[in-house]
Amino acid sequence: MFPDLPHLSMDATLLHAIGRAGGACDTANSARQEARTVAAGWPVFGQYVAHDITADRSPVSHHDDEAVLRNIRSARLNLECLYAEGPVGNPFLFNRNDPAKLLVGINEQGREEDLPRNQEGVALVGDPRQDVHLLVSQMQVAMIKAHNRFVDRLREDGVAEPDLFTEARRAMTWHYQWIALFDFLPMTIGEHRVRRLLDEGPRFFRPRAVVSIPFEFADAAYRYGHSQTRQTYRLQRGGPDLTLFPDLIGFRAVPSSRVIDWSLFFDIPGQPPALRARPIDACLPDALLKLPAEITGELDDEDYESLAVRDLQRGVATGLPSGEGIARYVGEEPLRPEDIGLGQYGWSGETPLWYYLLKEAEIREEGERLGPVGSLIVGEVILGIVDGDPESFRSVDPSWRPTLARHDSVRFTIADLLRA
Repeated sequence: MFPDLPHLSMDATLLHAIGRAGGACDTANSARQEARTVAAGWPVFGQYVAHDITADRSPVSHHDDEAVLRNIRSARLNLECLYAEGPVGNPFLFNRNDPAKLLVGINEQGREEDLPRNQEGVALVGDPRQDVHLLVSQMQVAMIKAHNRFVDRLREDGVAEPDLFTEARRAMTWHYQWIALFDFLPMTIGEHRVRRLLDEGPRFFRPRAVVSIPFEFADAAYRYGHSQTRQTYRLQRGGPDLTLFPDLIGFRAVPSSRVIDWSLFFDIPGQPPALRARPIDACLPDALLKLPAEITGELDDEDYESLAVRDLQRGVATGLPSGEGIARYVGEEPLRPEDIGLGQYGWSGETPLWYYLLKEAEIREEGERLGPVGSLIVGEVILGIVDGDPESFRSVDPSWRPTLARHDSVRFTIADLLRA
C-alpha cells in the first residue's frame, strides 16, 4: 500500500522481549480491561471477515495475463468461507433433501446449534479455520441459519427451485456486505471517517484489475482485533466465565451448554447491554500470549506461544514500514516516543506498524476504535474489496437496501441478521 517507504528492521531478541508474556504486550500494562462502546462480538465478526477475504477461490479475469501467470486471486467479501464451491463443488456442506440449504449440526439435545461434523467430530466446513475456536464456529452456525432463512423466504416468494441457492446466496452476501460497511466499519473506525471515505473515496488503496490485500492491512492494521479479545467470555446468562483457550478451543462438538446467546455479544434492542470487548491497546489477553499446543503445534522456542511475537515478527518479515513513517506520509502527526513506551525495553527507533497502530488507537481514540492511520488502512481496504467485486451490491445495484431490516429501524445491523 505504501511501497516507496523504507522497511523497518528490528532485532529478533528485542522483538521477543516486547511480545512475550511479561513484556510490553502483557495485559498487566493495560489501563483498563473493557471498552465502553464496543460489544464483545465485534472482534468475532472481524475474525470472520478476515477468514472470508483470505479464503477466496475466485480467479481473476483471464484478460489480466500477468495475474493469471502469477496465479493471483482477487480478494472478495463474499462468504466463500461459508459456501466454499457451492452445492456442486462441496455437496457435503448441503442438505441432501433440500440442496439449496446448508447443513446444520445437531447437538446432544437434538437442536441445530453446531456445525455439521463427521463421525470423528471434524467440522464439515469450507474453511477449517471456521472451527478454530467456539466463538467463530458459532458465528458460522449463525450464518448458516441466516442463509437457510433466506431460502425459506425466497421459496415463500415463489422463486423457482433451481434458482433458490443462487438467489439466497446473493441475498445473504449482500446483507453481510452491508453489515461490514455500515455497522462493523463505523464501529471500527468511526462514523465520521466512514462518511468521509464514502463521500471522497480512497486516497491510497486503489486496486485496478485485481484486488489484492496489502501487507499493511493483513500483517498489521487488521490484526487489531487480537487486542480486543477478552480474558473471559460468558456464553449464556447465568453461565460460567470461560477463557478463549483452552476452554473454548474448537475442533470438537459443541454441547448445548456452550451454545452462544448472541445477546451477550451484541447490543440488541430490548435486551441488557452486551459484554464489552477489550479496548484496542498494545496488549493481548493471556490466552493469546500463551497459545495452546493444539493451535501452535510443538515449539522449539516457547516465545512463539505468544501471538504478539508472531504478529511483530510477521511485520518485520514482510518488510513493513514503521508506523511513524506511514503517519508522516499520509499527513498525520506521529505519536511521540513517550506515547509508544518501548524505551524501557531498549528500543529507541521507530515503531513496528502493528504495535504503533494499537498504541495510536489507545492514545488518540481511548481504545474505542482505530486511530487515524489504522482507520485509513482498514477503511480503504475493506471498501476497496467490496467495490472491486463485480458481484457486490455496490457494483450490481448501488441503490439496493437490506430487506431484513426491522420495520421500526432505519438501519440494518448484525443484531437484525442474528435475530432473523
